[in-house]
Amino acid sequence: MSTENEIYRQKSVFREYAEAIIIALILALFIRTFVVQAFKIPSSSMEPTLLIGDHLLVSKFSYGIKNPLSGETWLAIGKPERRDIIVFKYPVNPAQDFIKRVIGVAGDRIEVIDKEVFVNGKPFEVARAVHRDSRVFPADMGPRDNFGPVVVPANSLFVMGDNRDNSHDSRFWKFVDLKEVKGKAFILYWSWNNEKFGVRWRRFGKMLH
Repeated sequence: MSTENEIYRQKSVFREYAEAIIIALILALFIRTFVVQAFKIPSSSMEPTLLIGDHLLVSKFSYGIKNPLSGETWLAIGKPERRDIIVFKYPVNPAQDFIKRVIGVAGDRIEVIDKEVFVNGKPFEVARAVHRDSRVFPADMGPRDNFGPVVVPANSLFVMGDNRDNSHDSRFWKFVDLKEVKGKAFILYWSWNNEKFGVRWRRFGKMLH
């Protein structure tokens, strides 16, 4: 009889652990899908705002609660605004995630003249945007330094990297569909410098703007 009770207790303990693990996995999946998700920066296109090796958190509900399969908004909370840093599905390859800064929203007229960005005819300043190449290319050599004008379509965004001379962004592949936006980047939680093989301690907890 004691043996049967012991087996029962073992099964009960195993069941409790199994249930706890399943609940934890479901909760983690829910949080990742609807609340917050972690991303790693693989390129220099957002320098100096974001560095290669930065790990950041993205708020999935800043712009509303979405259908994770179709991208349709179930509950609208807000929309991306100019200067927001967003993560989205790369329009050329939706399996890949990109991170850029919003420059224009639906209806905005975007133009780049000799590296200077204009939105609706006015210079558009981003404090952390940089130009690291002094050369200015004419439009017939590519859209990097001279682009547009174009008008952002409905339900779309125009985005650019802060490292303006080294960013593959809307100047090259046009617009981001609002349905493809995953969320708004808001904080760094880890940063690893692979070149110096060390942690960038000062970047911990840095709020993104």
